[in-house]
Amino acid sequence: MQPYNDNPIDNENVGEIVYLNLINKATKSIYITTPYLIIDSEMLTALTAAAKAGLDVRIITPHVPDKWYVHIVTQSYYKTLLKSGVKVYEYKPGFIHAKMMMVDDEYGTIGTINMDYRSLYLHFECGVWMYQTPCIKDMKQDFLETLEQSEEITLTYFRGKWLKQLIAMIFRIFAPLL
Repeated sequence: MQPYNDNPIDNENVGEIVYLNLINKATKSIYITTPYLIIDSEMLTALTAAAKAGLDVRIITPHVPDKWYVHIVTQSYYKTLLKSGVKVYEYKPGFIHAKMMMVDDEYGTIGTINMDYRSLYLHFECGVWMYQTPCIKDMKQDFLETLEQSEEITLTYFRGKWLKQLIAMIFRIFAPLL
């Protein structure tokens, strides 16, 4: 286990580096839980490339948002992710605030870092990077239990929602501010 922190003062995006490192290290699976999914093109490319390479990439976000406009922007990434083979789920019982990633049942990170611009570039954050620790098994069990309470989002979700998609794309322009 290795604790780490991230801050906007040192011009080093440690949180993003940790996430990208784990995604690029994966050979079998990437499991992510995040309350916000407002990612840059580098993170989006890494996730879609992993899925296209045949990895089991699953992301859980909340179905019940704390901020409706942030939720719309989060959903604006779904279609691109789904088309590449990423499986996206929304946790139905309420808002989920967990921020964790597990890779290949060997690596993981958990902490305060959301997968959004503010958390990755503007906030003071912390996390723990893990390798072959028993808690990764516990994290996976929690992820699978959360998955059972989540609804899988498919491309049919977007049928007839062109106005919502248009609004989402407009809001996405302001993503760094959300």
